[in-house]
Amino acid sequence: MPRAIIAGAFAIALAALASFAAGGAKMKITSSAFQEGANIPSKFTCDGADTGPPLQIADIPSGAKSLVLIVDDPDAPGGLFTHWAVWNIPPQSSGVGEGSAPKGVQGTNDFGKSGYGGPCPPSGTHRYYFKIFALDRELDLPFGAKRGQVDAAMKGHVVGQGELMGRYSRKK
Repeated sequence: MPRAIIAGAFAIALAALASFAAGGAKMKITSSAFQEGANIPSKFTCDGADTGPPLQIADIPSGAKSLVLIVDDPDAPGGLFTHWAVWNIPPQSSGVGEGSAPKGVQGTNDFGKSGYGGPCPPSGTHRYYFKIFALDRELDLPFGAKRGQVDAAMKGHVVGQGELMGRYSRKK
């Protein structure tokens, strides 16, 4: 009987460790411009000023060495479309001001530019995920690196993450 209890406790501990390794601690990313699952105001899209919304970040793990911000659209016709990627953001950051970029290294988005590229769906309503990741190290990537490079460099180093989803459809 004691052996079964020990084996069960070990399995639970292993599952908890695997869960932590897969995504780490739960962080919060919010915006004063829109709520989770709500519509993103056109001001922050290609139909408006095309500037980034204000973002607030909370519950950053104490051991984080850097943050990564990624904004993407999984509903794009060609598959996952990256609108923004920034890494090596100082872990003391508590957010990003409206129309600003966080301190860090900007990647190349799928528009072929660095910086934020707002929602601009060709048709229908798309979901846009604002994702924040805490890492146990900084990434050794150059300015302009692409999303695949960022994902590969982050692998195995995520100690926390959070996401905010907003929706947008263009008015015709």
